Amino acid sequence: MPEYPGVDMTVIINDVTLRDGEQTAGVAFNAEEKIAIACALSESGVPEMEVGIPILGPEEQEIIQAITKMGLSARLMVWGRMLHEDLLAMAKCGADIVNLSIPVSDLQIFNKIARDRKWVLNTISRQVSEARDLGIEVSVGGEDSSRADLNFLMQVMETAQIAGARRFRFADTMGLLDPFTTFDRIQQLKRNSDLEIEIHAHDDLGLATANTLAAVTAGATHVNTTVNGLGERAGNAPLEEVVMGLRHLYGIETGINARCFPEISELVACASGRPIPANKCIVGSSVFTHESGIHIDGLLKNVTNYQNFDPAEVGREHCLVLGKHSGSKSVLNAYAKLGILLNDAEVKSILGRIRNHAIANKQTPNAGDLKRFYAETLSILPPPH
Repeated sequence: MPEYPGVDMTVIINDVTLRDGEQTAGVAFNAEEKIAIACALSESGVPEMEVGIPILGPEEQEIIQAITKMGLSARLMVWGRMLHEDLLAMAKCGADIVNLSIPVSDLQIFNKIARDRKWVLNTISRQVSEARDLGIEVSVGGEDSSRADLNFLMQVMETAQIAGARRFRFADTMGLLDPFTTFDRIQQLKRNSDLEIEIHAHDDLGLATANTLAAVTAGATHVNTTVNGLGERAGNAPLEEVVMGLRHLYGIETGINARCFPEISELVACASGRPIPANKCIVGSSVFTHESGIHIDGLLKNVTNYQNFDPAEVGREHCLVLGKHSGSKSVLNAYAKLGILLNDAEVKSILGRIRNHAIANKQTPNAGDLKRFYAETLSILPPPH
């Protein structure tokens, strides 16, 4: 395993399922669902989570307050704009830290809020100071950081730190970075600031997890995730991918019990109305399922032949199925589990039936199908000598 001198071995996962995840188009958690998700994440060992947007109104504030009063082990964050009214709404909720978000790219500063860089810096100084006067810990969220001028980002971070912020969220809002650029930018910001740096990656190009891991190798101290990769447009870096990537690529333990992932993933899938794709890595129903004869033969000989990590780490196990690509060893193994020992001729005949069944029905045969194939085979093959 390569060494990364810039890697902080105490990387903190700040899961934002209950905020950015809920911003997925068409997703809206009710109070019961938000509380259940918060409890599940905390019980799994997630150390921080962003639980909502207080300025949305009294109902949202009540749910957030209910979560903050539960005594969860996770530190709780709430999100808002870098505005006085948002800050006042946040202050009512009892969260441990607030994320005050403000555009930092010239594109958004000029075209979205019709301001200039000076206004951004003055607003950060004023609003962070106000939050600190209220006794609130602050993370400054740099919206569209990935399209911002790097020198201006350094000014933003310096202004935030002087005003009393503890963290800067580098948001790849449009998901346009690659891991190499992410590494370079986070590394430069890390060298020029004492603030905690949090990476917030979107998956528009399918690189959210890669960019998150790159940021960690460059020195990011905190990372944002969502369960199942929920989030705006293509979503955010998935919790399950980031945790397992950190563990198996860099030897970094996050303190999160990965065996909880199937339960949490299903909970969020049901609450969001977004089913988990069967081939979704880590949590998909098919990702530890094997049909290829070559692969099954290798697994039966030594599981590490085709195992990157033990499925038990994430509460799963290997599943061997029969289909078009099965081989004789797969058939022998499947029938042995049914208490049936096959000879070579029987295997050959049954294998053909299995392949035809898979092509015609687009599914693997069940135990009843296998017993039927066996009976049909015995009826046409001559008895063994």
